[in-house]
Amino acid sequence: MKILVLYFSRSGNTRRLAEAIAAGIDSVDGVEGVLRDPGEVTKEDFLDSEGIIAGSPVYFGGMAAQLKEVFDRFVGVRQKMGDKIGAAFATSGDLSGGKETTMFSIIQALMIYGMIIVGDPLDATGHYGVSCTGTPDEKTLTNARKLGKRVAALAKKLKA
Repeated sequence: MKILVLYFSRSGNTRRLAEAIAAGIDSVDGVEGVLRDPGEVTKEDFLDSEGIIAGSPVYFGGMAAQLKEVFDRFVGVRQKMGDKIGAAFATSGDLSGGKETTMFSIIQALMIYGMIIVGDPLDATGHYGVSCTGTPDEKTLTNARKLGKRVAALAKKLKA
C-alpha cells in the first residue's frame, strides 16, 4: 500500500517536512511513503495511493501555484480518489505567515477530490496538519512523522 507525499519546496524546508512525513508512513508495516514534487508526480501516483499528504510553503496565504497546478491537472481522476485519506502540511518564512490558510487551501482541494481529511494526531498538535516557520526543528519533524504514521494507519484500516 502506498501513500503519496506531494510537496513543493523552494528553500528545502517543505521537503524536509515531507521526508519526515514519509518516514512516519514507512514506520507502518506494509505501507510505503512515495515522495513526489509537482514536476515528477504522475496520474498513476494519485491512483496507486491510498492517501495523499500534500504540502507547500505559504504563497500569499495559499498553496504554491506549482502544487495547485497538480490538483488542476489530475482533476480527471477525481472520481477515483473518493474515500482515500488526505492531509496537509505547510511552511512559512514568518510566524504569522499564513500556514493555516495554506493548509486549508490544500484541504479544500483534497475535499473536492472526495478524500477523507485528517489533521495531525492529538499527541502532535491536534490541529490542521504539521507546520513550521523556517527550518523545521526536531519537535516539528517528530510531529511530521506522527502525521505520516497516522495517515498510513488510517489508510490501512480503511483498506482492510
